Amino acid sequence: MNRRMCAFIIGWVLRLEAVLMVPAMICAVYYREAAGLSLLWSALICMAAGLVIAWKRPEDTAFYAREGLVTVALSWVVMSVFGSLPFVFSGAIPNPVNALFETVSGFTTTGASILSDVESLPRCILFWRSFTHWIGGMGVLVFLLTLLPLAGGSPMNLMRAESPGPSVGRLLPRVQSTAKILYKIYIGMTLTQFVLLLIARMPAFDAMLLTFGTAGTGGFGVLNDSLGSYTAVQQGIVTVFMILFGVNFSFYFLILAKNAKQAFKIEEIRLYLAIIVICIAAIATNLILTHTDTPLSAMHHAAFQVGSIMTTTGYSTRDFSAWPEFSRTILLLLMMLGACAGSTGGGFKVARLLILFKTVRKEVTLLLHPHSVKRISMDGKPMDGDVIRGTQVFLTVYVLIFLGSFLLISLDGFSTMTNFSAVAATIGNIGPGLDLVGPAANYSFFSVPAKLVLILDMLAGRLELFPLLVLFFRGTWKKF
Repeated sequence: MNRRMCAFIIGWVLRLEAVLMVPAMICAVYYREAAGLSLLWSALICMAAGLVIAWKRPEDTAFYAREGLVTVALSWVVMSVFGSLPFVFSGAIPNPVNALFETVSGFTTTGASILSDVESLPRCILFWRSFTHWIGGMGVLVFLLTLLPLAGGSPMNLMRAESPGPSVGRLLPRVQSTAKILYKIYIGMTLTQFVLLLIARMPAFDAMLLTFGTAGTGGFGVLNDSLGSYTAVQQGIVTVFMILFGVNFSFYFLILAKNAKQAFKIEEIRLYLAIIVICIAAIATNLILTHTDTPLSAMHHAAFQVGSIMTTTGYSTRDFSAWPEFSRTILLLLMMLGACAGSTGGGFKVARLLILFKTVRKEVTLLLHPHSVKRISMDGKPMDGDVIRGTQVFLTVYVLIFLGSFLLISLDGFSTMTNFSAVAATIGNIGPGLDLVGPAANYSFFSVPAKLVLILDMLAGRLELFPLLVLFFRGTWKKF
């Protein structure tokens, strides 16, 4: 394994992280907050470490799949450790494990928090906390690819290791061009939401931070009640953009390329939208029949919560853990499903569910007609056998990690629903769960070992399991 090249890229990630702390420092200057010094010291430490690690480009730049997986996993771990420094230095979260939990939750766009009073934090720290969502949404290494040209297969290996979904392809012939077009779409949608929230008379600071959380499908709020205090119009804008950011970005590329016909033929997006509509209707009906909600209110809150949970954003307008059991069950299932592949959302992904459905249908057909020849296709194109096998392996590993995490955190002695939904919410990068980890609560009550398990779950979920998993295989570190 080319360890020097791995270290070189990690060094550049730290340099980039130092630069990305500058907007939060500007926020500190604007609001005249002393906590800005903690950001300054953190940025200087990041830059110094990055310069030491990546002082000179290695002569051997060979970079294969193994290096890509290791580099991505280590980059996210290192980035999270250094990203937690502002919380510790400012005293906002003095406990290092809690600070790491909050930072990992930010970068992985999970939104699970150990804080009970976010409104007491300095604004510059709140800014950094939410900005980690925006950084992690598209991926820091995808952003790095737009700035740091790499030769050979290096860019594709990095992009495949970091980007969510069962398969990653190029939108344009060059990977660097693909990364640039993805970020142009990402920035364009971010600015559009921010402007619309300003037009809806949301305070600029709140609008910016909530836009960061929506774009990255993260969920860190500015107020203690998440989005409960905002107007219905402001909540509606966030609802629409949560759903839009949960769509595969290939759809937007095709629209920009004036190929709308092909864009709307993407099966995953059609299933994604169908699930959202069906779940909104089911929950709204359930709320009307069991609560005092008016049809309009029920539809509004159902749409917001379905959009928030399925896209793994994690914002809330109500304490949905107090909703009827039927509605809570739907939300729990959506937690594990997640958004589209190639979006900023987390979870199992709609594409994988679709592949599994098609695989089951093929097997049933073969049972009925043993001599028939049937290939699985997606969007009218035959699907590669490696993608199908990869989906089945992913499901197996996902279940094993889920069950192992569920068992380990149960040692703390909390309820089954608390533990189950905590694992579902962290490995799915959602944030709030049910019961003691509902939207009105937080994760501070878990023990240090349990928090470390959930931290690993958040990282594993964001990196699609395997990049983090390979770090624990002895063969990864052997020289061949």
